[in-house]
Amino acid sequence: MPDKKRTPTGALGGLLGLVGLSVVAGVLITATVTPAIAVSGAAASSAIKIFDNMPSYLEIDELMLPTTIYTNAGEDGWVELTSFYDQNRSPVEFGQINPVAYDAILSSEDPRYYQHGGVDLIGTTRALLSNAQGGATQGGSSISQQYVKNVLIQRCERDAQAETETADDGTVTTTKTRDEALQSCWLEATQASGVDGYERKLQEMRYAIQLEKEYSKDEILLGYLNIANFGGTTYGIDAAARYYFNVSAADLSVGQAAILAGIVQNPNTYRIDQPDNASNGAANGYALTKTRQTYVLGRMLEDGKITQEQHDAAVAEPITPAITPAQTGCSATGATAYFCQYVVSVVRNDPAFGAEPVDRERALKQGGLNIYTTLDWRVQSAAQEAMAEYAPESVPGTRYGATSVSIEASTGRVLAIAQNTKFTEDGNLAASDPAYTSIVYAGNKTFGGSAGFSAGSTFKLFTLIDWLEQGHSVNESVNGRDVPISRFTNSCIGNIVGNTWKPGNFGGGGGGYGTPMSFTAQSLNSGYVAMAAQLDLCDIGKVAAKMGVVGSNGEPIQVDYPTQVIGPDAVSPMAMAGAYGTVANNGVYCQPQVIDRVTNSKGEELPKPERTCEQVITPEVAATAAFALQGVMTGNGTGSRANTGDGTALIGKTGTHQEWQTWMVESSSKVATAVWAGNANGTLDVFKNSYRGNGLQNIRYFIAKDVQRAANAAYGGDAFPRPDNNLVRQVQRDVPNVVGQSVDQATSTLEAAGFSVSVGGPVDSDQPTDVIVEQSATRAPSGANITISPSNGQATPVPSVAGSAPAQAVATLQAAGFTQLSGSCTVDPAAPDAGLVSGTNPGAGTVASRGTAITVAYTAKAC
Repeated sequence: MPDKKRTPTGALGGLLGLVGLSVVAGVLITATVTPAIAVSGAAASSAIKIFDNMPSYLEIDELMLPTTIYTNAGEDGWVELTSFYDQNRSPVEFGQINPVAYDAILSSEDPRYYQHGGVDLIGTTRALLSNAQGGATQGGSSISQQYVKNVLIQRCERDAQAETETADDGTVTTTKTRDEALQSCWLEATQASGVDGYERKLQEMRYAIQLEKEYSKDEILLGYLNIANFGGTTYGIDAAARYYFNVSAADLSVGQAAILAGIVQNPNTYRIDQPDNASNGAANGYALTKTRQTYVLGRMLEDGKITQEQHDAAVAEPITPAITPAQTGCSATGATAYFCQYVVSVVRNDPAFGAEPVDRERALKQGGLNIYTTLDWRVQSAAQEAMAEYAPESVPGTRYGATSVSIEASTGRVLAIAQNTKFTEDGNLAASDPAYTSIVYAGNKTFGGSAGFSAGSTFKLFTLIDWLEQGHSVNESVNGRDVPISRFTNSCIGNIVGNTWKPGNFGGGGGGYGTPMSFTAQSLNSGYVAMAAQLDLCDIGKVAAKMGVVGSNGEPIQVDYPTQVIGPDAVSPMAMAGAYGTVANNGVYCQPQVIDRVTNSKGEELPKPERTCEQVITPEVAATAAFALQGVMTGNGTGSRANTGDGTALIGKTGTHQEWQTWMVESSSKVATAVWAGNANGTLDVFKNSYRGNGLQNIRYFIAKDVQRAANAAYGGDAFPRPDNNLVRQVQRDVPNVVGQSVDQATSTLEAAGFSVSVGGPVDSDQPTDVIVEQSATRAPSGANITISPSNGQATPVPSVAGSAPAQAVATLQAAGFTQLSGSCTVDPAAPDAGLVSGTNPGAGTVASRGTAITVAYTAKAC
């Protein structure tokens, strides 16, 4: 352990250094300008005046520290995902450094550290004289002075920024890059020759002397070892020990401590992480570093800090680095790189991390923040595995992409983001190989760099919500035939009149009458466009906006034309998951968030990005929409292949855009998952290509099923609330009377009125065949099935024979074609001799087939 005591001689040395070195330095400064007066008293007096007028107080800034991103690993607690830094540093306390490291630094750099008062008069004078005489440049700085220099260097590195000029025409030209600014400020802080160099040395001395009045020796020594550079981006002795030897500063050996003491003296020369370096690499045993290490060990032996045995053993031991780079950047996180990149984009763009972009970049790489994310490994692992199993990294002829994102509906916490591509921030590699990109396909332009993808039929959700908000029922009959609808209401740009476009349906079906329930389950384009014709197109865009879905430019989507009802606008999978999560969350929309909490390097809570939850649709509308969307995931619904099969109630919607892109969005009451797969850039027909035996148009189902199943296992899921009675009501309507019309006319009349039709078997009638003589109802619910029955053409009215004699009645009936006749006699003494017919059964006028049995009722004197 170094000697901590400060002697009176040390304090006096500081004062002598203040005066004596001022004179010496003043003489040397003057000699470089006017040699003739170099020894004059005026020069010395001037130097002292310059020194006395220099600032004495140096504020010690917070160390530039890595920002670390964490994820929750369940039973293992929070684990580091990665970090970002300009300077890799892991500050330690005084007792967390092996004392032998202090001895190595002090013996080689400042053996009189605990005796002087901040400036080592002997060392500084020797260095100044050597420099002035043209010898090798020497520093001659005490540890306190070196600490001052490092504080100033860190400050310049923190503040260095690229410089630009803006011309009158608005053209921006970079006049100095950030690297050039860093080099410039580094030279300014470290230059030690010439007039400016000596003035900087004097200022360094001035600060050092004052520093020792405010801090203890141990505090200054520790501060130096925590701030100093040890080569490249490695700063501080603990980060250096971990990087070069994979040990902590507390576990450094004598030999390792001596190596680090050598490196800190000249990092670029003595660093040992460049094995191919010709002058100081593995081939020559890191010769330059070995020489410096041997020097340090010799000084330690001379000062009595190590024994001869320790010295000899360390000298004999070859330098064997165990280079262990700190995990940094999203590339280091493997399959979670795109979740990581989304978090980073939030840091770089959200005002919680600074008002200006430069402030947010400093927070990311210098602020020492601890960012605790929402990632859930239970869902993320399943998403990664599903993506690896079902989605190719690339497909020849296109830039193929696939992504899944899962969001906790009640909070907006993003639980997982997976993507098929390999992560890189190398623009050249990404441009040349479609398997690589840094774009987060699940995100948007601001958060993730993605322009989004055409929503396809997943966008129908917003027409469904608007339909319900306008009081329509999901069981209301709509003419969903694939025909042009000439007029649409649009309060944004004016009504559309004379439209000739028709939507077309998947597989070429012509559509037909149906309800929003059936249109949703079967994703019928023509049905949804017909629904939109009864709404205001402008309102549909407003519904999307309030549920968190906006365009790729961040602006609300304005639904100007009926084509937009079926989803050509580009949206983000993250936003679509949030929108379906809103339905699952009883109409409460929660903005997606990837950060649970943020602390500084001391563990103190800091504001995190502000995200809110808001009721945007009524619970009644949400419950009824969920009722309709459950039909997608069951039976013959288009999303049934993505049903998890674990008994969890699910809502969902499929979507396609041309033959290029496909979607599957589904949600339990707890977690919503959106999967997109298709051309990120290109027009490959996904319906004509496959991967591992699966059509590319179908992989959305498999990925969504696996991810949602994992989410269900982790979060569960409840039954969705019952739909609102009014929004699922059977709407009773008058049924047009079609009796007397032909079968085709009657069918057309009933369908035009919103009913479905079935034709029953022919019934007895004297009307021509194909003429409707019966219908099943005169009032029925909207969309109900009406049975119509045509005439068989084989019936005739029963003639009236009342009042005639029985024989005459029989003759009349036979003449009408009836052959199955019988009589029913009643005795009446007053009856005519021939008898008298009172009627028939069936009665007169009844239309009956000629084979119908007819009973003739008559009276006679005797039967």
